[in-house]
Amino acid sequence: MALQMQHFNSGDVDIAFIDEGAGEPGKQPILLIHGFASNVVANWVDPGWVRTLTRAGHRVLALDNRGHGQSAKLYDDAAYGPRLMAGDGFGLLDHLGISQAHVMGYSMGARVTAFMGLMQPARVRSAVFGGLGINMIRGLAGTRPIAAALLAPSLEDVTNATARTFRAFAETTGSDLKALAACILSSREPITAEMVAALSVPVLVAVGDKDVIGGSAGELAALIPGAEAFVIEDRDHMRAVGDHRFKEAVLRFLERVG
Repeated sequence: MALQMQHFNSGDVDIAFIDEGAGEPGKQPILLIHGFASNVVANWVDPGWVRTLTRAGHRVLALDNRGHGQSAKLYDDAAYGPRLMAGDGFGLLDHLGISQAHVMGYSMGARVTAFMGLMQPARVRSAVFGGLGINMIRGLAGTRPIAAALLAPSLEDVTNATARTFRAFAETTGSDLKALAACILSSREPITAEMVAALSVPVLVAVGDKDVIGGSAGELAALIPGAEAFVIEDRDHMRAVGDHRFKEAVLRFLERVG
C-alpha cells in the first residue's frame, strides 16, 4: 500500500508516523508501536496489519519509535527508555487531537504500551501486548552483548548467537546501528508483577508458543485482572508478527471491548 509518512515534534524529538483510514463511527482509533530495530513498514505495513485494521473500520496510527525508521536518531542512552517512548505515543495522540485510542505494541512496543496503560489509563481504551508475555516482568538479559553486536564492524564479527540475530535483523530494516545501541543500553525501568496487576484497561496478550524472547502469554495474562491470552501456535518471535490467527484474535478482541 502507498505510505505517506508525516512528522511531529515530541518535545524536541522529530517523530515520523502514519495516519491511515477514516475510521467508522463508534470505532476508536488504534495506535501501533513497533518492536526494537523494526519500524512502521517492517512491523505493521508489510505484515498486513494496517490493511487488516483499516478494512475492519479502524483509523490506524503508527509511529517510528525514536531512534528507528524515519524518526530522529539519538545517540545518548538517556534519550530513550519506556516512559519517554510512551510519551511519544501520547504526543502523537495529542498532535492529532485524539483523546483515547486502542494501543497495540509488539515486543519492545508491548512494553511501551504497558507503560502507556499505567501512565494514563483513561487514554488507553485497550492494550494488546504482542510478542511479549511473562518476560515483560523478567526483562531482557544480555543487553551489552547486543549493543556490542550492533556496534561491531560487521555481522561476521559477532559470535554471540542471540546478539547476532538482533544485528542481522537491524541490518534487514536498514536501521541506524549506533542509535539502536544507545536505545538498548538505555535505562530499562522494570515492570513488576505488582505494576501489571494494577493495569485497569482491557488487555490481550498474544505470543507464539515457540517464542523464547517473549515468554508465556498465559503466565503474564494471569497477573493482569481480566486479561486474555492468545497463544499463536507454531510461531516464534519473528514469525508470529503477521500470522493471520493473531490478526483474527486482535479483531475479535477489539470488537468485544468496543
